[in-house]
Amino acid sequence: MECVDPLRTGLTVAEAQRVVLALAPQLAPETCASADALGRVLAEPVVSTRTLPPADNSAMDGYAVRCADLADTTHAAPVALRVAFEVAAGDRHERALALGEAARIFTGAAIPPGADTVVKQEDTERAGALVRIRVAPRHGENVRPAGEDVRAGELVLDSGAELGPAALGLLAALGRTVVAVRQRPRVAIVSGGDELVEPDSAVYEGRIVSSNSYTLSAQCRLAGAEPIYLGIARDTPEALEERLRAGSRADLIVTSGGVSVGDRDYVRPVLEKLGCTLVFWGVQMKPGYPIVFGRFGESGPLVFGLPGNPVSAMVTFEQFVRPVLRKMAGYSAWFRPVVRATLADDFEKTAGRMHFVRVSLEPKSDAPGEFVARSTGNQSSGVLRSMALAHGLLILPAAQTRLRAGERGEVQVLDEGFFAAREPGF
Repeated sequence: MECVDPLRTGLTVAEAQRVVLALAPQLAPETCASADALGRVLAEPVVSTRTLPPADNSAMDGYAVRCADLADTTHAAPVALRVAFEVAAGDRHERALALGEAARIFTGAAIPPGADTVVKQEDTERAGALVRIRVAPRHGENVRPAGEDVRAGELVLDSGAELGPAALGLLAALGRTVVAVRQRPRVAIVSGGDELVEPDSAVYEGRIVSSNSYTLSAQCRLAGAEPIYLGIARDTPEALEERLRAGSRADLIVTSGGVSVGDRDYVRPVLEKLGCTLVFWGVQMKPGYPIVFGRFGESGPLVFGLPGNPVSAMVTFEQFVRPVLRKMAGYSAWFRPVVRATLADDFEKTAGRMHFVRVSLEPKSDAPGEFVARSTGNQSSGVLRSMALAHGLLILPAAQTRLRAGERGEVQVLDEGFFAAREPGF
């Protein structure tokens, strides 16, 4: 008889993160047009089949010369050379420069045989068929040597690299129009509750908009995943089962609501009925204690049952779902950055659970590079506005009971655009 590990309960945040990441697989590669690969993760090493640039070329508009012809040049005693021919960008001239000759050349044009240096146009004076050189250049000055960027056979991008604008430009220069990248995780999203309606429906009495569907979908996209919205499941086991079955071909299923111990909290029993192995329920954190995590067999989707309160759903997503999605998509960095900040407010809590407090950040006017953290207001798990105003989450460890204004604490940065500056800073 197969031994099934018992459901674990009341894990710490760190324990729960280790569990979910240990079970998260890295997704298989797929091919993608390089032009559409921004932000994707390479699933293959890229070895150059080209030398870039393919030939020595000019970094300036000016004149290609033999450096030895200008050894005695000064501003007071310029050297005159005969302009033998012209080389435009894209051209390649096979005629070699002879002693005492120069070639008119433009930026990017290949250096003609015999030339070894380029004198920029500003240091010359043209007089008919002659050009007067007023400076003695260094050998090789203003010449970009062949292979300065990349040589054929060289590893230029390794597997696991995240593709940014420069990497995509490099792929184009190498002629790589298609590249192998890690698949984006597909995330089936289900919200549950009879009280939920879509945004364009009337809100009356006990009805509320299913905002979690939108916040969770947006969080998935920011994590590099592809959300698949499966709609609202009514408060019946049959309705929830239908939605969960529809998401069975995704890489990961995320539900919100129905994970606690109430009479209509059906997520856990329905998951078990469908064959999902529940790994843990409940994490010692606030907001977001009632979270369930499981998986369907060895190759089926992972499942996160998140709390229904909007802030709880977002905070638990950040701590557990986002790192898993990042790992599945092949990223090497899975977690949000953390900064230390001076507190503008007093914070108190009871010992036992780690608290995540929504805070705004502002630079300290008297200490460049340091920040002040300020509460965004009402910290109820239903106040979504407090999350919309937050740059990050102040982390209050489980054993800690208070932090006073003026003390320093750690803030998990959610809005990395906070670091953008209005001024150049240099």
